[in-house]
Amino acid sequence: MNSELYPSLATLDLRGSSLSRAELLAALPRSSSSVEYATAAVEDIVASVRAEGFGALRSLAEKYDGGAPEHFRVTEAQLAQALESLDPKVREALEESISRARKFAEASVPRDVDVDFGNGGVVRQKWVPVRRVGLYVPGGLAVYPSSVVMNVVPAQAAGVGSIALVSPPQKEFNSLPHPTILAAAHLLGVTEVYALGGAQAIASLAYGVPADVASGDAEIDPVDVITGPGNIFVATAKRLVKGRVGIDAEAGPTEIAILADASANPDFVAADMISQAEHDPNAASVLITPSVDLAEKVRASLEEQVASTKHRERVQTALSGTQSAIVLVDSLDEGVKVCDAYAAEHLEIQTENAEEVASRITAAGAIFVGSHSPVSLGDYSAGSNHVLPTMGTAAHSSALNPTVFLKAIQFISYSESALNDVARHVVELSRAEDLPAHGDAVLVRTQQRGQR
Repeated sequence: MNSELYPSLATLDLRGSSLSRAELLAALPRSSSSVEYATAAVEDIVASVRAEGFGALRSLAEKYDGGAPEHFRVTEAQLAQALESLDPKVREALEESISRARKFAEASVPRDVDVDFGNGGVVRQKWVPVRRVGLYVPGGLAVYPSSVVMNVVPAQAAGVGSIALVSPPQKEFNSLPHPTILAAAHLLGVTEVYALGGAQAIASLAYGVPADVASGDAEIDPVDVITGPGNIFVATAKRLVKGRVGIDAEAGPTEIAILADASANPDFVAADMISQAEHDPNAASVLITPSVDLAEKVRASLEEQVASTKHRERVQTALSGTQSAIVLVDSLDEGVKVCDAYAAEHLEIQTENAEEVASRITAAGAIFVGSHSPVSLGDYSAGSNHVLPTMGTAAHSSALNPTVFLKAIQFISYSESALNDVARHVVELSRAEDLPAHGDAVLVRTQQRGQR
């Protein structure tokens, strides 16, 4: 065994401790990466795209992507060619992923609500799709056709009428996005695809880009919502344009937490930690367990499995980083508390009575219950969505779902009789807030006019 491949995974021993919530949050392993150092560079990129349009996009593609495409919008012929050239087995896998994701997304669309307060007073809430969305699919160390599926399907389920998809140009593919990305887009019926990556892609979606007569590039219409994961520059850009547009989340490095007891299979646990570490050197893999015996067996299995995995150097770096650890706790009850504080993007429950344990978790992007529900299933074919909140934001944020692309609009319809029923309460509250004209606007319409 090559000792250099042994993952020097840290141990955080919380047994016997009584930490406050704040102390626990401070103690848990987290990535030290921050968007702050990227802010100045991203601000410059956003400003240049807004000021110079396609000229800036061309310069930025040359600088960061090794070349710019002839035209940034991918043609329908290029999309069709990519699908025609796709490995049939990959196509079949994508079609199954799409089918399952669509079934779940369509079932997740919230229903409209009508509430009748009587006597002609009705309040309705109607879910309305946003006009247009921009979906980001990363390039980088891996190819992510699954992210095309996970972004597009909930937007389509929500009824969005205009979808623009962006993905970084790849030098080896004539400065177009990876052909598997293009094939997945075409399979889903997305016709507006751009060879754009990084912060410049986010700026283009948020503010739009005027047509360029000289280059022949047509206008990019601004969007209302931007979703999709990306690197630190993409995350920073999304933070900067938030407010101008809606966003799903500010994604950080990917992460997995596994709550496991002595009944867990250490080879399963180790394999799942490695599968997440494979994404990125900054990826986080955390095991939370009351079993020292399991922890030791997982370490032994990691040594064996890391040595044989394809991206072992990347995995080694991730497992050795400050963001990864084995966390020892006194009991499963304490483990649940740690899980809720960590608020993992992906949380696996590999314990006895896993369903019951999972039901007690209140903070996680997605929970994978039992020994045969690995995160990689959710990445591709479970039917769930793999665009999830990271860096503890699962404490307040959710998986990408149709509601991200919907607005809840309320309709208030009151008859004169219904307004009469509640008029005195409106008047009293308006006077309590020293806004008497609010009450007058009701009284002028009712039989209580004389009370003005």
